[in-house]
Amino acid sequence: MARYLISFDDGAMDHIPAEEMPDVGKASHAVVEEAVNAGVFVLGAGLERQRARLVATNGSVTDGPYPETKQVIGGFVVVDVASRDEALVWAAKIAEACRCTQEVREIMPDPETEAMLRRHGR
Repeated sequence: MARYLISFDDGAMDHIPAEEMPDVGKASHAVVEEAVNAGVFVLGAGLERQRARLVATNGSVTDGPYPETKQVIGGFVVVDVASRDEALVWAAKIAEACRCTQEVREIMPDPETEAMLRRHGR
């Protein structure tokens, strides 16, 4: 199994009229429930618009992202599936429900972190 990040850009859903957002929310939650029932859902959430902070290597904190940043993540789902093709199927379901394009990226496995989590029962 591999984990995939399925995400959409901040503002990607701005074209949806406010009165249609409850339907979008209902459709999105239905896909999440389907993924939970299928045993592939790991985590998902929307992100607060433009509320990011940047933490530098010296620990200093500034508002971010920088204004020249063209794209920031507006929301995401992480799925744990057998293949990229299966991740693309879930991305298509999410795209239809959210009415916006989804980006799919494989999350690089980290055996050391996975072993650490297993030692702690997670």
